[in-house]
Amino acid sequence: MPYDQRLGALLVMALARTPIVPNHLTGLCFALGALAGWALAQGRFGLGAGLFMLAVFTDHLDGELARATGRTSRLGHYFDYVVGAANYTMMYLGAGIGLSAGDLGSAALALGLAAALSNPAVLAVRFANETRHGSEAVAHPYFLGFEIEDFIYLIGPFAWLGWFEFFFLAYALGAIGYLAWQTWELVRRERATAQ
Repeated sequence: MPYDQRLGALLVMALARTPIVPNHLTGLCFALGALAGWALAQGRFGLGAGLFMLAVFTDHLDGELARATGRTSRLGHYFDYVVGAANYTMMYLGAGIGLSAGDLGSAALALGLAAALSNPAVLAVRFANETRHGSEAVAHPYFLGFEIEDFIYLIGPFAWLGWFEFFFLAYALGAIGYLAWQTWELVRRERATAQ
């Protein structure tokens, strides 16, 4: 299990005895993601990055609370999926808007928009892959206790050190590449199933 999920599992033990339900945490995750996107669009990259890191971490808490309290549901699972994709969409769009005032100009806006639009497509492809081939088909690869998606936590250090443009370029291009990879995985599994 990745390190942020382990920490989340420890933190939700205190929440398990409260009236807070998993969907409350999913809603909080969305609010943090929206605030992060707004801050990034204003060019406040350090603040936006910090808020986005909190959103990503909160995204793990809802599932951990659901499992700890026996409140798992299909609706909650899909709500979590949609909010996660929406948060990344808002982050890319906000970053593209914020960076368009700098050296990258309209290229930042175009790349931010392309990366933002890739997220709903990734969501659709992942839903299809999970529905047809099970949750293992959409599991993120991980190494030494880190999932591939954990690299998003680098958004903070890059922003705080003044290197946000580099993070944005790498991660936005990676989002588009991730869509291509997820699509290829779905096609590959469909072909294997058809044989």
